[in-house]
Amino acid sequence: MGARAGRPRRPREVEYRFWDAVRAGLLIEDAAAAVGVSYTQGKRWFRHRGGVMPSVAAGRRGRALSFAEREEIALLRAADVGVREIARRLGRDAGTISRELRRVPHNPNDPHRPVYRASTAQADTDAAATRPKDAKLATNLRLRREVQNRLKANHSPEQIAGRLREDFPDDPEMWVSHETIYQALYVQGRGALKRELTKHLRTGRAVRKPRRKAEERRGRIPGMVNIAERPKQVEDRAVPGDWEGDLILGSTESGSAIGTLVERATGFVMLLHLPGDHTAHTVAEAMIAKMSQLPQQLRRSLTWDQGSEMASHLQIAEATGLDIYFCDPHSPWQRGTNENTNGLLRQYFPKGTDLAKWGPGYLDTVAAELNHRPRKRLGWRTPAEALDKLLRDQSNPPGVATTA
Repeated sequence: MGARAGRPRRPREVEYRFWDAVRAGLLIEDAAAAVGVSYTQGKRWFRHRGGVMPSVAAGRRGRALSFAEREEIALLRAADVGVREIARRLGRDAGTISRELRRVPHNPNDPHRPVYRASTAQADTDAAATRPKDAKLATNLRLRREVQNRLKANHSPEQIAGRLREDFPDDPEMWVSHETIYQALYVQGRGALKRELTKHLRTGRAVRKPRRKAEERRGRIPGMVNIAERPKQVEDRAVPGDWEGDLILGSTESGSAIGTLVERATGFVMLLHLPGDHTAHTVAEAMIAKMSQLPQQLRRSLTWDQGSEMASHLQIAEATGLDIYFCDPHSPWQRGTNENTNGLLRQYFPKGTDLAKWGPGYLDTVAAELNHRPRKRLGWRTPAEALDKLLRDQSNPPGVATTA
C-alpha cells in the first residue's frame, strides 16, 4: 500500500532500525519508541513480516546484496518461497530479488526455473565490479553529439541530463547523468567529450575543483552557535533588536565589500563601510562601531552565514551585547530579510563594480533612503517609522499610565 497522499514516505532505514532493536531483545512497543514511530506502526511491521526479522540489519549493509543474503535467497528459492516473501524476509525490495534471480543461467532440464547458487552469483558480481566498462558517451555517438551540441549552447550538465529525459522519454539510451558528463569532460580515459568544451561550463575551469569534505565545511568558525538554538521569539518579529547580516561583494579585482545589517521586525537597514578588505578584524571593527550607535534594547541578536569574515564573532558579541547565531551552509532563506534587502541594494551598488569608492557618508545616505521607503508588509509605513513606533510601544506598554 503506497504512502498516503500528501504525506512523505517514511525512510526504509527507520524500519530496519526497528528490526535491529527487536533483534537486540526489545519488545515491539519499546523498539517502536526507540526509532520514533507509534506502537501501531511497530505492530503493523511485525504482522506484515509475520514476525520474521530481516536477516541483515540495515546499518551493516549497503545497496548491493551481500553473500549472506545470496545464500538465504538460494535456500528460500529452493524451498519454493516466492519472490515477495523472500523480499519481506530479507528486508529488500521485491524488484531487487527478482533481478537477482533473473540474471542466473537457466536449468536445461527446466528452462522455466533458474537454478540460483549464491557462490556463482557472488563470483559473477565480483567479476563485473572489476571489469572495465566502456563509457556511455564514448560508445553512443548519437548521445555524444546531442550532449556536445547542448554544451556548446551553454547548457549545464545538470540541465542537459534533465532535458534529455524530457526530450527522449522512451529512449533510455539517450539518457545520461550529469556526473557522467562531468567525468567525460574532466577525467582522462573516460573519453568522448573534448576538454575544450569545459569553457562552456559556468565556471569555465579546465580542471575540476574537488569539493571539500563535509567535515571540512563544518565548524570552520570556532565557538559558533547554530541558528537552531536561536530563541523562538526572534521568529515573531514583534520586538525590535534582532538583526540579519551579510556582505555584498564588489568586483573580484578590487576585493571590495559592504556589510549589510537589517533589523528583522522593521526592515531597518545599516551599512558597514569596509574600505580596504573584509577580513574578520575589519568586519568586527566596523560592526562594533556601527552597533555602538544603537541603544542596548536594539542589540538583541544577529544572524549571519558561516563566512570567515565572522571569525571574530566572540569579540563582536562581547563588545555589543549581541547574541550571534549562524545559518546552516547554503541556506540563504534562513536570513531572508537580509537577502531581500541585498537585492534592493544592488540598485545602488551593481555587481562587478568597485565598492571601495563609496565612502561612509554615501552608505549612510543609501541606508536612509531605504529606511524612508514605504513598505507593503509594514502597512505602507517606512522602516524608520515602524522602528520608532516599536520603540515607543516598548517605552509605553498597554495598561501602564504615563505622567504628563
